[in-house]
Amino acid sequence: MQITFYKYQGTGNDFVMIDNRLLTFPKQNIELINKLCDRRFGIGADGLILLENDENLDFKMVYYNADGNESTMCGNGGRCLVAFANFLGVVKDKAAFNAVDGLHNATIKDGIVSLQMIDVAEIKQKDSYSFLDTGSPHHVQLVSNVTEFNVFAEGKKLRYGLYGAAGSNINFVTKNDKGFTVRTYERGVEDETLSCGTGVTAVALAMHKTGSTTDTVIPIKAMGGDLEISFEPSNEGYKNIFLTGPATQVFKGEIEC
Repeated sequence: MQITFYKYQGTGNDFVMIDNRLLTFPKQNIELINKLCDRRFGIGADGLILLENDENLDFKMVYYNADGNESTMCGNGGRCLVAFANFLGVVKDKAAFNAVDGLHNATIKDGIVSLQMIDVAEIKQKDSYSFLDTGSPHHVQLVSNVTEFNVFAEGKKLRYGLYGAAGSNINFVTKNDKGFTVRTYERGVEDETLSCGTGVTAVALAMHKTGSTTDTVIPIKAMGGDLEISFEPSNEGYKNIFLTGPATQVFKGEIEC
């Protein structure tokens, strides 16, 4: 079987994109998805995303982690999928699509995609960290110097030790002159990624909730580039949450499977 794919990246978070509107991709083949995402024996990516038709909206997003399992929402993946849909002519400057966590609206202009995330009603505050769900579960922890921090070792320890088999994504954060610097250990990838969209969104909300900032437009520096999160605090939590940043096509290819 020959598969045509596109490679996209959003601040270093990279994805294999496949146009599956004709439903020809073997979606239950975990081994195949894992192989396609493998950086040595496949294409190489943090995840694989299928663009499919939706009865009521512009398209549907189906997201798989690099381990081959279908997963929860991916913010940078959603932004890249909007860019892919724009490239295919499915949408122009606006998009509305379904993902595993529900409806998402987005805009795209000059390669910058702004994606509306789900509202967040609850942020659990512990002594040394916060926990919340921004479409995927996230642990948010302030550290003194995130650039020197052992994200892989400490992230892996928390991902399994604190959250068990189901796991959580683990974000380590340090305040900088403009906003925050973030590094993330992602479950399913089981490693640090250069950027995590739902993760930086979680960080921005957690930092506001804990009083580390009063800003409602927050610049985030990930290892793979700069993102911006904006939101509106409310009595019910946080709403009108937008994740904004670049989304770029890297290359197109075909692979025999």
